Amino acid sequence: MKTVKAHPVIIKLHNTLAEELERLKNLLGVGHELTVEWLPGQNEKLSGEVKGHCIYVYDKDEKSALETLKHEFLDYLISRVVEPYEKVANLMIRMVNDEGYARKEKLVEALSQLL
Repeated sequence: MKTVKAHPVIIKLHNTLAEELERLKNLLGVGHELTVEWLPGQNEKLSGEVKGHCIYVYDKDEKSALETLKHEFLDYLISRVVEPYEKVANLMIRMVNDEGYARKEKLVEALSQLL
């Protein structure tokens, strides 16, 4: 089986991103579960995204890739803060929808008995 070696520039930028991620984690003391993967040009619609515990960076140049890494790191942390509120809001919406549906069904049943 033939092994493919990564180009030194790719290895260098991937290491730069990994080092920057470690710096950010240590600076803020959070996000230690995160890793980073640099996949230049693999998603033309996004600069980066977080899937699970991995930040994927799609930018092709170092400056943009580092900015995307910082953006995605902060977005991940903020999303984790907001997540419990989203869960509560969604639960409340579901409860109100269920109550509204039950009331509507009760009214439809009562009206259908009149007809």
